[in-house]
Amino acid sequence: MTKIELFLKLAKPNENGVSRWVSVDEFVGEFKELKLGNGGSWCRKSSALAKKYVVEFDKTQSTGNSIDAIRLNGFNENETFNQTISSEIKKYYKDKPCVMLGIIGTSENTKIEIDHKEGTKNSQRVSNISTQKLEDFQPLTKAANDAKRQICKRCQETDKRFDATCIKGFPMPYYRGNSSLKESGCIGCYQYDPVAYREELLKKARRKEI
Repeated sequence: MTKIELFLKLAKPNENGVSRWVSVDEFVGEFKELKLGNGGSWCRKSSALAKKYVVEFDKTQSTGNSIDAIRLNGFNENETFNQTISSEIKKYYKDKPCVMLGIIGTSENTKIEIDHKEGTKNSQRVSNISTQKLEDFQPLTKAANDAKRQICKRCQETDKRFDATCIKGFPMPYYRGNSSLKESGCIGCYQYDPVAYREELLKKARRKEI
């Protein structure tokens, strides 16, 4: 086990990459390899740990410039988004029909692809195969996924989310939020989750709100 793996075992960061403050006094027994020396090479700014997490140090408990405690305060958003999808999620969705077209085809354009629902792809939780969830993805045909990719690209360029009323029969533009991507994010857009959109549409219809 590497020093970084040892620290993660000790610190136990949550799904958002946030851990408790870990005192250097805890670097004993199984974790003795974590004892700091020469600036703490395994946790310094250039380390693999700091490339993935925001690493913070507490130097207030002792004199000098010694590190007294370390914590992780979220994922490093400057880290390149990793598009890898866990094998369990791939296995779950591989035989599910497209959530937009309702089909599973065999041709190039109708085969199923696993789509990252959030088109901005800026969530390090989703980027991490150990913290991503089933609900972060959806099955789309290649054609639907290609179209969505272009729609998401245009949305990020213009800050104007996809308006579902352009689809005949759909009376509401979004199931949550407004037209601005910066204000509302991806959640609430038809492209983000067409199933959630249709479910919300049915709820509004039953309440006679549309």
